[in-house]
Amino acid sequence: MQKQIRDPQMKLLEPAPESLIRKDHPYRKLLSTVNLQEFCTPLAGIYRKDFGRPGYNIESGFAGLILQWMEDLSDRELERFLQENNAAKFFCGFNLSEKTPDHSYFSILRKKIGIDKLTDMINEFGDRLRAKGLIANIFTFVDASQMISKVSTWEERDKAIAAGEEALNNKNIEHYAHDKDASYGNKGKNKFWFGYKRHVAVCMRQGFITATAVTSAKVSDDKGLKEVCPEGGMIVGDKAYCLDAAQKAMKRKGCHSGAILKNNMKGKNREKDKFISSLRMPFEGVFSKMNKRVRYVGKAKAEFQAQMQSLVHNFKRLIAIAAPPYYRSSIYN
Repeated sequence: MQKQIRDPQMKLLEPAPESLIRKDHPYRKLLSTVNLQEFCTPLAGIYRKDFGRPGYNIESGFAGLILQWMEDLSDRELERFLQENNAAKFFCGFNLSEKTPDHSYFSILRKKIGIDKLTDMINEFGDRLRAKGLIANIFTFVDASQMISKVSTWEERDKAIAAGEEALNNKNIEHYAHDKDASYGNKGKNKFWFGYKRHVAVCMRQGFITATAVTSAKVSDDKGLKEVCPEGGMIVGDKAYCLDAAQKAMKRKGCHSGAILKNNMKGKNREKDKFISSLRMPFEGVFSKMNKRVRYVGKAKAEFQAQMQSLVHNFKRLIAIAAPPYYRSSIYN
């Protein structure tokens, strides 16, 4: 397919980006499964003709944000990716010679969308997946992982000591840290980080993420469960979720506990725990493919990042389980 374009000096035949993309490309598969125009309907209210210098439509902009997390790109890397990658142009609906957004456009777009609107969109998408039978609250894997805001806090420590503090810790870190919402967190005795904690629930039917929440890193896994706990079914988790806060959250939501018990707990059954561990194992990799570095300052921006990463995970799952390259049935039909 070709179209005629005008050039000040000469006339050229410009091929459509679609004709340059292989038939089994993941971007093509995703576009044949998810109707992005329908998905972006809730964003219609933020659309303006002058949004972005060339007046980019909101579907193209949001498609760019999807690519950002599919390919783990910074804003500047995304700008160049759209300039140079024909598949990216195709996915976002740009012609080969069309000017694509610069890095500042995506920063503005994220701010305009905001975490509340993004969460509503993702929840609506989850409802559609449930309607298609791809999600069911029968067995839900839960876990939490680190989101690192800053690798080194020596500068903050020096400021704290200079101000008369004996040490830098969660009681005083907000007075010295650039990111006031972040804190120190730990997993076990040897893993410490400064930043946030990502809490995730995964439906064990097809591996779709059903809920994502971000808390300060100091919030323990068991206390964070209430943010992502589903209604009903069994919660499959590690030893952190056998603690009181998690058990109460499960009870409130009518869930059965499938958490591994600590060794000194009454009712400990090693054979049962071994079976639960085998159930959990295939879903442990959900976190391994997500960048743990927080790119932005503040909890709201960290949560936007986590929600987009979860959405992209679900899009990739659709590609993995779906279909032939020309799977025409939209998840929104």
